Amino acid sequence: MFRLDLSSLDLFKGLDFQQIKLLNSTWEFCHFPENKVIFLQGQTADFLYALTCGAVDVQFKPYDGPPMVVAHIRPGGVFGWSAALGRESYTSAAIAIEESQAYRVSYTQLHRLCSEHPDTGMILLDRLAGAIAERLDSTHAKIYAILQQGIDLNKDCNRKVQTHGG
Repeated sequence: MFRLDLSSLDLFKGLDFQQIKLLNSTWEFCHFPENKVIFLQGQTADFLYALTCGAVDVQFKPYDGPPMVVAHIRPGGVFGWSAALGRESYTSAAIAIEESQAYRVSYTQLHRLCSEHPDTGMILLDRLAGAIAERLDSTHAKIYAILQQGIDLNKDCNRKVQTHGG
């Protein structure tokens, strides 16, 4: 079952039997009920996750406002990549918005995998970089849209600055 689930995810597609077997020893299965907080923003970044079924929202809370959903993760998506980047803490929170399943790997195990099996590690890191870059593009667009909601660009950006006494 594990091998089939991993091989079906884009992150692991095209890896051979030995590589999947190797990953089997480092990635562990997780189940999350609906509304389960998987990790909080600011919490120690221990794990990188690959979602196999369900849905997870990634929320960012600015210091001066309410949390906002910056990513909606579907099966095949990756989240918690602060851990893969070696950061101390997660920059966002992750909440299962429906019953979900995922595989996770710790930073330590991912680092060890890359050191001891560089060919497999390079493939995995390349795919992670692609997934992270894609998500950053999506996040940028979502934050821009949120900012636009409260601003009338025609009114706010084009109004004349009034000066006193003149």
